[in-house]
Amino acid sequence: MPAAYLYMGARMAGARIHIIDTTLRDGSHAVSHSYSPEQVRAIAGALESARAEYVEVSHGDGLAGSSFNYGFSSYPEEELLAAAASQLHEAKLAVLLLPGIGTQEDLSMAASYGARVARIATHVTGAESGAQHIALAKRFNMFTCGLLMMSHLVSPQKVAEQAGLFESYGADLVYLMDSAGAMLPDDVTARVRATREALSIPIGFHAHNNLGLAIGNTLAAIQAGATYVDGCCRGLGAGAGNAQTEVLVAVLAKSNYETGIDLHKIMDAAQNIVGPVMQRPQVIDNTSLMLGYAGVYSSFLLHSVRAADRFGLDPLDIIVELGRRGMVGGQEDMIVDVAYQMAKARDLRPGLG
Repeated sequence: MPAAYLYMGARMAGARIHIIDTTLRDGSHAVSHSYSPEQVRAIAGALESARAEYVEVSHGDGLAGSSFNYGFSSYPEEELLAAAASQLHEAKLAVLLLPGIGTQEDLSMAASYGARVARIATHVTGAESGAQHIALAKRFNMFTCGLLMMSHLVSPQKVAEQAGLFESYGADLVYLMDSAGAMLPDDVTARVRATREALSIPIGFHAHNNLGLAIGNTLAAIQAGATYVDGCCRGLGAGAGNAQTEVLVAVLAKSNYETGIDLHKIMDAAQNIVGPVMQRPQVIDNTSLMLGYAGVYSSFLLHSVRAADRFGLDPLDIIVELGRRGMVGGQEDMIVDVAYQMAKARDLRPGLG
């Protein structure tokens, strides 16, 4: 089917848009990976009741992300997957895996707990690192997605090239991730359109709200041909959070797109089930705004704040320096090193320390 036809089809009134709810994965960042099995059961059950199609569960940095580098989970991943699976009957259980953090054994474990969707995430220029994991997920008969993180860092043509690698490995779907919440709508349109024209499989988009554009960017992605998008109830997620699932459902309904999600029930789930779990309001404060402005990975937020407290620095200065160095996901352990170097340089200045 010609790409142009698919592109126009995605914009037709009544077209189906699939939402993958990542409250129990990306939202894990915002609660310091402290979800309990009871909380997972409650949230997953509420999402099932609201007719969510996909529910993603794992540490914020994916399977096996619980570590000193990324932050320890309060409960074993197996318990959280089992808790979610016990509540999901129509909704499909999804997991995220970053090659180099999660292993093929972790993916096998997730499949044994009922995961039916595997989302394999790599840096935007590193799709080749996901080839083996995509192949394994396909052997498990999982719906398999290739995710390109930090997609703002390269040209639309480069994004399309890397997405094409995922398709060649057997991925059923390719996602472009605005991991830093750094894109403007025109940036999203250009990258999704280039990828849509190059591929024959569906395109998805994952937004962060660091510049206040998560919903607008998601709409831009859909208008450019994306048919899968991510959301989190109450916008819970790294940095200033993600596109807010309940808002996204309402906006898409007003735009004559079909999601299959019950608006009233997803609103109730967000306010009454997810809201009480939140440790802090999901807002665009100075630090999260700077993440988007400087193009820094959203999950660096809390790491930067903690490093700033430790060394008596302004977290904004750390974030700017991380952006200047072009640091990407997987380099969280270096944030302390950067802060130490900045503090040492400060103390060596004349008249200080």
